[in-house]
Amino acid sequence: MAGRRRKNAGASSEGAPDEGSAGAVLPADLELQDLYGAFAAHGLDDEDLDDAAVLVPPVMLPSEAELTAQAKAVPMFGYALKLARWTAPHRPVDEHGDLTGPDRAPAARLLGLAPEQGDAPEEAVVEAMRAWSLACDLDLIEIGTTAAGEHVAIPGPDLEPAEEGDPETVLELWLTAAGIVRELAVEADSLPEGEEAGEPAEPGAETEEDEDRLAQVEDARDEAAELLDEALQVLYETTAFAEPGTETVPLGVLAALLVVPEGEEPSEELLGDITDVMVALDPMLGDLAELGVLDYRPIDPELFDEEETEEGAEPALPAVGEEPLDEEESARFGLVRLTPLGQYGIRKWLLEDGYDAPLVGDLAQGDAVELLRGVCEAANVLPDEELKVWITDREPEAAARELLAAARGSDAYAPMRRMLCQLALTMLGEGAEPAVREVLDDPELGGGARAWLVGRGAADVPAPERAMALWTVVDTFAAQLLDTGGDAEMLRELIAELPVTDNPASYFGELWRVDHPYTADVLEVVGELHLDRAVAKEARKAAFKARSKG
Repeated sequence: MAGRRRKNAGASSEGAPDEGSAGAVLPADLELQDLYGAFAAHGLDDEDLDDAAVLVPPVMLPSEAELTAQAKAVPMFGYALKLARWTAPHRPVDEHGDLTGPDRAPAARLLGLAPEQGDAPEEAVVEAMRAWSLACDLDLIEIGTTAAGEHVAIPGPDLEPAEEGDPETVLELWLTAAGIVRELAVEADSLPEGEEAGEPAEPGAETEEDEDRLAQVEDARDEAAELLDEALQVLYETTAFAEPGTETVPLGVLAALLVVPEGEEPSEELLGDITDVMVALDPMLGDLAELGVLDYRPIDPELFDEEETEEGAEPALPAVGEEPLDEEESARFGLVRLTPLGQYGIRKWLLEDGYDAPLVGDLAQGDAVELLRGVCEAANVLPDEELKVWITDREPEAAARELLAAARGSDAYAPMRRMLCQLALTMLGEGAEPAVREVLDDPELGGGARAWLVGRGAADVPAPERAMALWTVVDTFAAQLLDTGGDAEMLRELIAELPVTDNPASYFGELWRVDHPYTADVLEVVGELHLDRAVAKEARKAAFKARSKG
């Protein structure tokens, strides 16, 4: 699937993630009315997007056994298995491999789509034929010809292991089925209104009009495929960052994330574009919901009647400035949630297209050294989640001792390792205290250890010596500098908290002498961003001295 043109987008600060989400803002807990106020989008500038790597956040998936059970519980997938078993030992079909007329109503009854007595409704037969087509596409049903020239269907070799719940077989079949439905959804959305796919013209018999129409359909298909891929990736990101139970996204919010330019609020014109995207996504998301990729509440069809205008019938969003809709009313515009099975499928599609789509816990399988190094070096990681996975079932004191040992060093990532160590110690809680007290006099770990103990209310912790305190200031600021990627706004908040006295020349006269790999870098940032000109000037002078002493 194609990478999204936009990174992350979100809304008000009420929807802000916790620190472990690396500053991403996602719409998981937003309501439709959030589109008509302080809606803000955050991401890369347009000119940077083409050159930027698409970073896919880690997700946490259920076990293969749970995913297998979910796949087998999808009605359309279950129908395909039932029909495949029904063909045993063989069943007559027509020359196209479809069920013959006499077998179509019984197939609908077999699937519970039609009553046992009386005629089978046409829609039930159509649904049964769709399931039959899917079973054939998955090779759960194989079509052949007997020696007498009769066309017959027989069960395929994957049927038995699928029925028995073999995870590899079931998940591979489900993923193939989801891919088929995804392609069909796009094809249907790209057809001109009121038309169905027909037989192509004979080679060489196409008219210029046919060629133009085919080109238009192909362009429409590409646009629909790109739109659906972008929508699915937004949903994938939403479930990666959302708290359990808050993964549902109003369709209007999803559409806005794909339409509204970075940093803008939706204008009247953009609201029209949002509505167009909602209408385009509605049938495609509905098709994917049939395979369990999504839980989807479609747009209420009555809205088309209520909002019909001269230009056409579209479920119009409220105008900017109108009173927000209540929860039930906004739900009529559509609600969508990516299922765990959908996460599994989209991750597989991303991997097939060459994207790095990690799982939560991938970096937490080794020792503390591997954990901290992996989290520091990974571009797409949820640090909190990796640390939580690593400390699970570990004895707190031993885990703390291992983490502290792994946090030492003077390499480029060492400050971040120490910051992550502090975070993990907080997760470990009281049990980590004995190991923390062991490093109170360590020149690299002592300052952070004392701060951690004081933060937990310990009253017997001696103040660090001046050299240790200054080194810890540089180290802590360096970690934030690395973690924020140089974000000026966030760094200004940290700079404002520096313990600069009324005599900045004296303070920075001490700080530039600190033997730390990042001393000069920290002083340069302070000199560039501090709002007090006198303080900034002294910081720049100190940075020059720190560079010169090397």
